[in-house]
Amino acid sequence: MRTLLVLALATTALAQTPRPGVNYDESKVGNHPLPDLKLTTVEEWTNKRRPEILKLFEVHVFGKTPTSIGTPKFEVTATKTDALGGLATRKFIHISLPDRPAWPGMDVMLYTPNATKAAPCFVGLSFGGNHAVSKETDVPLNTRWMRDNKEKNIVNHRATEASRGTESSRWPLEMILKRGFAVATAYYGDIEPDHADGWKEGLRAAVSKDGANTVWKDGEWGAIGAWSWGLSRIVDYLETDQLIDSKHLAVIGHSRLGKTSLWAGAQDKRFGFVISNNSGEGGAALMRRDFGETTAIITKAFPHWFTPKYASYANNAAACPIDMHMLIALAAPRPIYIASAVEDQWADPKGEFLSGKFADPVYALFGKKGVVADEHPAIDTPVGDFIGYHVRTGKHDVTDFDWTQYMNFASRHWVK
Repeated sequence: MRTLLVLALATTALAQTPRPGVNYDESKVGNHPLPDLKLTTVEEWTNKRRPEILKLFEVHVFGKTPTSIGTPKFEVTATKTDALGGLATRKFIHISLPDRPAWPGMDVMLYTPNATKAAPCFVGLSFGGNHAVSKETDVPLNTRWMRDNKEKNIVNHRATEASRGTESSRWPLEMILKRGFAVATAYYGDIEPDHADGWKEGLRAAVSKDGANTVWKDGEWGAIGAWSWGLSRIVDYLETDQLIDSKHLAVIGHSRLGKTSLWAGAQDKRFGFVISNNSGEGGAALMRRDFGETTAIITKAFPHWFTPKYASYANNAAACPIDMHMLIALAAPRPIYIASAVEDQWADPKGEFLSGKFADPVYALFGKKGVVADEHPAIDTPVGDFIGYHVRTGKHDVTDFDWTQYMNFASRHWVK
């Protein structure tokens, strides 16, 4: 039976800055049936249907990650055992591909709590670089291309000394470390700079036969695929570090990096917990809902994020053989958390909730409860068992409230 998109769910709507051609009227979201998950048994899902859905996302949305890129090399370039006033050990790890020297590599920053022998770890990419995540002044300033941002003191596409700590509110390191978790992060632009031609200087060109002259075809990977690949290479290193409990790794991402964390979690089951923070269109939000950002808008603004085929569904989402409840379902039976913000109507909070809700039947196959709630929950009221969800007060961001829910969720499931 096909799942109908329409559900009489309560939601709180706030005024949104009007954008030409963008719908914020719930009565106009459309009434398109969702693709059927085609569930039968756990064995059928695991061995047949899940691989089919993963393949559909490769062909139609993110592209397929190449399997013959090469073996990564890890070099610990610095270790500080009294970081953050003695709270943590901090390491920098350079990850490179010796067989692909055209790629400059990526620099991972790892904080592990000194009070914990082997810590579970949150793994995620940052928008501003390691120096923006940490307030410690001895963190090297990233020298790669960045989007100009006056508020974050990025000038002429480069970070400045004034850029230090500008993302620290999104990465409350002390709070996380005091709860016994480690944090591993890297700048997403180390993997591929985030602009239309950024791939020419990044990983995708370095590993492609035609380099910067590559013409990307349907089903070949976009930037989100490359960034996801980078997250898995961080896991490769973490599995070698005795300070990390590599059986308990969570992948986390915000906005476009929330889309990335969902795709990384779908491909790499070593991530035992998947987190989508305000990922919106192309992430947790149902693409068949015409609300806020749409497939047409995102593929016009950021075509390099996806495989070229995805743009063919602009203004025709109903023709796509997948929708994002299926992306959520690919995490099953692992815990997954979807977070929205009430002022972030652009990302369609209700659509994000519904993706989780419509993924519930897959978790039920495994005898696990999903979102549980039948209605969009009240603001700042987390719901769910193996599929967590909240819509919090505020705007498009990552806050201490979000992190508190993620750590509570991880602690509950990992203790089990």
